[in-house]
Amino acid sequence: MLEPAYQADVVIVGAGIAGLSAAHRLNSAGVTTAVLEAAPGVGGRMTTEKVDGFRLDRIGQLLSTAYPELRLTPGLDGLVLRPFAPGVLLHSDGRHHRAAPPLSVGGARGALHAVRALASAPAKGRTAPRPTSVPRAGATVPLGTAVDQARLGASLSRIANAPVGRLLARPELPAGQALAARGVPARTIDGFLRPLLAALLCDPELTTSSRCADLALRAFAGGRLCVPEGGAEVLPELLARTLPPGTVHTGVRVTSISTTSVTTAEHGEIRCRAVLVATDARAAAELLPGLRVPDFHPVTVVHHTTDEPPATGAALLLDADRSGPVAHTAVTSRVDPARAPAGRTLVSSTVLGPPPSDLEAAVSMHLSRLYGTSTRRWETLAVHHTAEAVPAMRPPHDLRRPVRLLAGLYVCGDHRDTSTVQGALHSAHRAASALLADLGATGSIHRAEPMSTPRAA
Repeated sequence: MLEPAYQADVVIVGAGIAGLSAAHRLNSAGVTTAVLEAAPGVGGRMTTEKVDGFRLDRIGQLLSTAYPELRLTPGLDGLVLRPFAPGVLLHSDGRHHRAAPPLSVGGARGALHAVRALASAPAKGRTAPRPTSVPRAGATVPLGTAVDQARLGASLSRIANAPVGRLLARPELPAGQALAARGVPARTIDGFLRPLLAALLCDPELTTSSRCADLALRAFAGGRLCVPEGGAEVLPELLARTLPPGTVHTGVRVTSISTTSVTTAEHGEIRCRAVLVATDARAAAELLPGLRVPDFHPVTVVHHTTDEPPATGAALLLDADRSGPVAHTAVTSRVDPARAPAGRTLVSSTVLGPPPSDLEAAVSMHLSRLYGTSTRRWETLAVHHTAEAVPAMRPPHDLRRPVRLLAGLYVCGDHRDTSTVQGALHSAHRAASALLADLGATGSIHRAEPMSTPRAA
């Protein structure tokens, strides 16, 4: 019997980083793909708005140089990562404490410690914060006493060097309960681990699975926090640009799927050998009835510009006191100069949970306290609120949710692994591997007819 003339071996629904990275892996094995995206552009939640020469991310997702999939994903060879200053800067009791990671995560004596405390300067006529002495043993700082810091540093060193399988075999509890059960002092949890994990997982209440929290701490201890040069959208755009021409089709809304075809609102039916749904969790559940929709962590990002940049350099500043709506903030243009016009400063701040009704005023007042300077002349560039920004990972959480639903039907995205860029890319890796195994692809398995470019709606 003659084979039907497939328009693509695999149709991928969704042009976020999961769908695009899966397309790269499939194309590398000789499997033709068509990536269909309902939005006008690629990227999904990893989008960047351009305002007067500024590049403003809608969700301030942090990456880590320790993410394996950033190195393993085809098409990301040209990705440039801009790291924050080592460690983080903690604001507590009106002072800044720089928390440096262990000097060597491989060393048994590595200790996380407050390198210096910086006094907040007056708002007017301020000068660069002056360093004070290193906290003495027994001093109260966000990381606890010197003994607490040494224990925490040693624990992070062990996590950084532990095999992932060992971390996943640990008993699973909400992260806050697990940390307390391991004997971590409450001051260290609230003063350092809570604000850090809030920045990494968008969960200031520490309800996330302890296994997911351990993976986040492993990446922090073993690498540097960073952002992609030019904005979050650079990552999906780079993936899309390095796919074969004609692979990605935007403005195409998929209304239904089967194992051998997808139906679109604009262009009718497209036949294929298999379908991979690579959308967000809610859109995936609409196409795949019965798929679980998780809860979500809402995220609001507020972008400011100012003529008087704060003197915190390229540090990620966390609020250890939880004294206002801002969970973390940074002078983003110091981390990545490409995000602001020459001579201008960009400050990006993240609010977790439902935003207050007086958001801009509350954020402005909080930033004044965090940076120790007046924010009256700061100009708001944009406020981006995303209600379903990050899928929640409360226990019990399966970090390897099935990506193969049945032969011919697959799903991937950050809702199948961890709710991070690493998780999205890893789920795509797993889905592509399952697809290739089912298709028996060892090379070029089928020369599909090229799919015509969709007409303008």
